[in-house]
Amino acid sequence: MQAAFRPQRRPLSVFLALALSALAAPALAADLAAADAAADAAAADADEPQADRPATTLDQVVVTGSRIPRASLEGPSPVTVISAEQIDKQGFRSAFDALAALSQNTGVVQGEDFGNTFTPAANVINLRGLGPNHTLVLINGRRQADYPLAYEGSVNVVNLANIPSALIERIEVLGGGASAVYGSDAVAGVVNFILKKKFDGTQVNVRAGGTEHGGGQNQRLQVVSGYSNDRFDAVYGVELSHRQAIWGDQRDFMDSLLDNPTGEPINPTQVGFRRNARTNGFIDPGAACGGLSGLYHGSTFRANNPRQGWYCGSNEAAPAFWTVQTQKKNADAYGLLTWHLSERTELFADVQLGIASIENNTRAPSWTSDNNYFLNQASGLNEIWYRRIAPEEIGSAHANNNRFLERSWAFSVGARGALGDSDWNYELAYNHGRNENRTKRRQFLAGINEFFLGPRLGTTAAGIGIYNPDPSRLYTALTPADYQRLTGFYEGVNAAWIQNLSFSVNGNLFDLPAGSVGFAGVIEAGTQGYSNRPDPRLGDGTFWNTSAGSRSSGDRDRYAIGAELSIPIFSTLTASAAARYDEFRFAGRKSGKATWNAGLEYRPTDSLLVRATAATSFRAPDMNYIFAAETRGYNPGMTDYWRCRTAGQAYDDCDFSGLAIDYTSNGNTGLKPENGKSYGVGVVWSPSQNFDLSVDYYSIRLEDEVTNLSSSRILREEADCRLGRTIGGEPRDINSANCREVLARVIRNPSDAPVQPDQVRRVLVNAINAASERTDGVDVKGNLRWSAGRFGDFAANVAYTLVIKHDYQQFADDPRIDLRNTLDPLEAGDWRSKVNTGLSWSIGAWTTNISAYRYGSLPKSDGSGRYGPYTKYNGSVSYKFGDRSTLSLIVNNLRDSDPPQDRNNGGWPFYPVGNYDPYGRQFWLEYDVRFE
Repeated sequence: MQAAFRPQRRPLSVFLALALSALAAPALAADLAAADAAADAAAADADEPQADRPATTLDQVVVTGSRIPRASLEGPSPVTVISAEQIDKQGFRSAFDALAALSQNTGVVQGEDFGNTFTPAANVINLRGLGPNHTLVLINGRRQADYPLAYEGSVNVVNLANIPSALIERIEVLGGGASAVYGSDAVAGVVNFILKKKFDGTQVNVRAGGTEHGGGQNQRLQVVSGYSNDRFDAVYGVELSHRQAIWGDQRDFMDSLLDNPTGEPINPTQVGFRRNARTNGFIDPGAACGGLSGLYHGSTFRANNPRQGWYCGSNEAAPAFWTVQTQKKNADAYGLLTWHLSERTELFADVQLGIASIENNTRAPSWTSDNNYFLNQASGLNEIWYRRIAPEEIGSAHANNNRFLERSWAFSVGARGALGDSDWNYELAYNHGRNENRTKRRQFLAGINEFFLGPRLGTTAAGIGIYNPDPSRLYTALTPADYQRLTGFYEGVNAAWIQNLSFSVNGNLFDLPAGSVGFAGVIEAGTQGYSNRPDPRLGDGTFWNTSAGSRSSGDRDRYAIGAELSIPIFSTLTASAAARYDEFRFAGRKSGKATWNAGLEYRPTDSLLVRATAATSFRAPDMNYIFAAETRGYNPGMTDYWRCRTAGQAYDDCDFSGLAIDYTSNGNTGLKPENGKSYGVGVVWSPSQNFDLSVDYYSIRLEDEVTNLSSSRILREEADCRLGRTIGGEPRDINSANCREVLARVIRNPSDAPVQPDQVRRVLVNAINAASERTDGVDVKGNLRWSAGRFGDFAANVAYTLVIKHDYQQFADDPRIDLRNTLDPLEAGDWRSKVNTGLSWSIGAWTTNISAYRYGSLPKSDGSGRYGPYTKYNGSVSYKFGDRSTLSLIVNNLRDSDPPQDRNNGGWPFYPVGNYDPYGRQFWLEYDVRFE
């Protein structure tokens, strides 16, 4: 396998020898022992009486954003900390949900309800709205293997779905550029999962729950155990979980087209039709729809499209094959062993294992006549036949589920301790990880055309197939046995891997009047790669309407050297600086990048911190952008926006929507790295342990950003360019570089073609280096704690992020697109603001928590204005039975609020998909017990 480490091809020993000699002054990469001290200090601090606590300092710890241990949790860069306890008490299903709720996570992502995406089984976040690939994800300070499938088909991301919350000590989130510390990817921020390193006894946690409106029943078992003595620390745990899917037809605001909040009728979903290929009008089925009347809960009938005529349709077909939450079973395990060789040296090893089975459903099985249209010998017309299959015909909608089997494993080994009798520390570590994915999808076999049309009788002079079909076959429901006989599964096998070797040391260089100058440095070498292997039967005629998939694979080497300084200029002023050089080797190329950052911390009093940072960052191009072979496929459910707007038809009621449009994409080995700059300035005020407030301004700027335009975006921009304006009225110049590029990507039939003139034949998609993107904003965080005596203890918190500016420019001579204020729903899917607040009350054995999450406004689907803000409330109540067990009731979405409804003809499912979850009220009962 390509994941094997081959020294003859990876000259790590030469690199390490050179780099170690360069680092004559010892330095530190990631002092995880100090991170342990941070966790212990935080735990001790929680138990200490508030009046006795120090205001701002603690034992020296490492905090995400710097590799130098320090005596204060607040430094030049703001860091948000999420504890394991917060994940449960604030009503989150998982650690991912807690991250997704962060106020800094202002960007929309393709989630579980998004439809037919490339990565429906993966969870990602989008800090600052710059894309999920611009956030670096670490576990215990170490890089992780990418998800085996590329997000949006070409972007490499780390899956956050399978990190068990039972083993998390805390999550640290840095919002801003940190490439000078961590290297590539740390552009929008860094998420660092700190797992438990010490644990005494055994803890068992059982949770079960569901949703008020059906679906989503779930169960979870967590077991964590540990043992410590003078020589060893051992921690191990498992998490088992299972949840049912939530289907679109289980939510009453989206279970029928009749739910349209505008009150306007929507043409029923097409279940079966015959169409005249020349006129694009339907051929009236008459009473034949009666043969399909029992489908989709008995909702199929003879429907009419005022412009195209009669067909068989249903108002309940759209949600029948749509999961808004995946079905999932998973098992995860973690173990860590630390061996204390002496007071100054220890060896460590840890391992993570995971397996998950996920199922989702994003579209009904459907068939369209061969080559789209054929010559009907009986009618003498070129006709298009279509059938959408219903759950009743296949046994249940589950029979059409996509199935994902995922396995992951990772381990790290190393040594750390003190160098001789000095106060310098070192760490030597190696880590390796691998993620595997098997994706199975059901597809019609090659004989489906003959099933509906009968034998092929020949071809016309133009190469069009000739058939003499029986229309009753089209309007007769299948049986589950028919479906099993006419379909089969195809399977793709995918993998991604990573390995890293690092050496680091740290200590004080010398003393200044204001204190010691701290130094940290790191040298790293590693490799990462991926492999995508589609089913070879896709191109050999086994399946209907599929083309051969192209194998795609690649790997690249990475070498890095970096250093940091912490310089106490005065007793009240500390400067920090970092520099790093990364080099990537791939596809016969070398690509190097140097980055730096600088920070200032000014503490005029013990309670006040004024801070500022400036940094450069970079991101190496995603490997799928580089190595992807030519890929051909089709995107279902597409809209030809130009023809809809030319015809004056709304997108949800357009003759040219719901199309299956072919696309072609290719890799690009000539892509340049993205380059970024980030700036920040802020104030932290903490007059006591009971109150703290921080206000931070951030600015992130990207140049040469790599992006892969989606087919939908290209078609929307093509319409804008052809018509000279966007749907919101903003002007577009058809002669601009962007418009020329977009028009060249859309291949259409000629306007004078005898059949289907102007129809889109193919969209060309590939990666480009976009000109620039910029986002500016403000983060505000506050915490307040107080005691009410016999009435208990209270704590309140608030986090607020306001996006002040966010714009994007495709090419240098194009106008900048104001992503923050534009009313184009395609461009502006991100929130302009998010607010999170929480209040907890503890009295005796009882603890109560309530949290509120406010999401800012979004553009309406027709560009006529904005939807108002949306707020969701979570809560929990816990009771402690002595010191060892706790019973909790946790409720997510206390008010059972539906997502904001689309009252502007955006079409089913009538809410902004991807921005809000449609689950409704969820609840869990949880029992936690600990044994010594």
